[in-house]
Amino acid sequence: MPRWLPRAMVLGLALYACFQLGSWAFHQLIGLLINILIAFFLALAIEPAVGRMAARGMRRGLATFLVFFVVLIAGAGFIVLLGSMLAGQIVDMVEGFPRYIDSVIRWINDTFHTELSRVEVQESLLRSDWLRKYVQNSASGVLDISATVLGGLFKLLTIFLFSFYFAADGPRLRRALCSVLPPAKQTEVLRAWEIAVDKTGGYLYSRGLMALISGIAHYILLEILGVPYAPALAVWVGLVSQFIPTIGTYLAGALPMLIAFTVNPWYALWVLGFVVIYQQFENYVLQPKLTSKTVDIHPAVAFGSVVAGTALLGAVGALIAIPAVATLQAFLGAYVKRYAVTDDPRVHGHRRRGGGQALARLRGLVQKDRDAHRGTEAGDTDRSGGAGPEADDRP
Repeated sequence: MPRWLPRAMVLGLALYACFQLGSWAFHQLIGLLINILIAFFLALAIEPAVGRMAARGMRRGLATFLVFFVVLIAGAGFIVLLGSMLAGQIVDMVEGFPRYIDSVIRWINDTFHTELSRVEVQESLLRSDWLRKYVQNSASGVLDISATVLGGLFKLLTIFLFSFYFAADGPRLRRALCSVLPPAKQTEVLRAWEIAVDKTGGYLYSRGLMALISGIAHYILLEILGVPYAPALAVWVGLVSQFIPTIGTYLAGALPMLIAFTVNPWYALWVLGFVVIYQQFENYVLQPKLTSKTVDIHPAVAFGSVVAGTALLGAVGALIAIPAVATLQAFLGAYVKRYAVTDDPRVHGHRRRGGGQALARLRGLVQKDRDAHRGTEAGDTDRSGGAGPEADDRP
């Protein structure tokens, strides 16, 4: 046995064990890494406000605390307002539920010529196995829901703590990162950091603008229908639909539909139709235009980055995909060599004028050349064979 073989086997086993240990650790810490990534982009988003306050002489820690305090107060006030409104509307809906059942049963009896009554429907519903199983599953799932809520609160606290440290100790973090890099690399890292701050701020600006437009549009609809709490509902639709990716639109539209149903069941259908139509307008017209202007990426790239981010990291990937791709595109743009574009109409999507005539002339020249070649071959044949009237008349 060669002397190096035992050492190679031990080294191979050690490398395999290290790989397995690293893979296990990565899968165990993937949740923490995602939370840190969210916190980093949140710190980039509030960096302009914290930087302005720090430039005026305020300590960065105090400036970061004030920014987070304002955000938390606004969010808590909004949640309390919507919670009280939702509780009142649910009570009104429960009190008016028998009236809704009577109207539905009356419509069924008039349409299908049946003789249903509300008492029979309630008794059959209460005695059904489906309702019994649903109540049992709901009771057994209370603990799971409580654990999910507590886990979500812990993740939210983790994100806020990391984002606070990233924003408050931003200069120290940049110095620590640059201290292990050569001077040329330090310049590139600082430039990438600045680009990330600009792109993340532009992305949040575009989202805020779309939230404002969405809120105004839904407020007009709710006012026309006479739905109560129209301003609060409009704010809810604007914020939730823009800042909760993938399912935000459905969560945002469910509450106005519920409130509209308490006024008139047909109003809920009107709200549903408007939400669907406006969502298509926003996806294909509004969002690509605003995103391409504020984040400076192509609409197709923005849409593809959201799809790719959702496939990789779910809702988190959809939320941070656009600023991440915009930062990467702006950073790599300095290393791509560009050339002057030729002055050709085809660059702008136009065909050359007279292109069909030029092609026809080219075909005509080719045909004349073929005819001349055939004529030359025929003359050579006549001269060599001596056949034909022209050959007899030659001197």
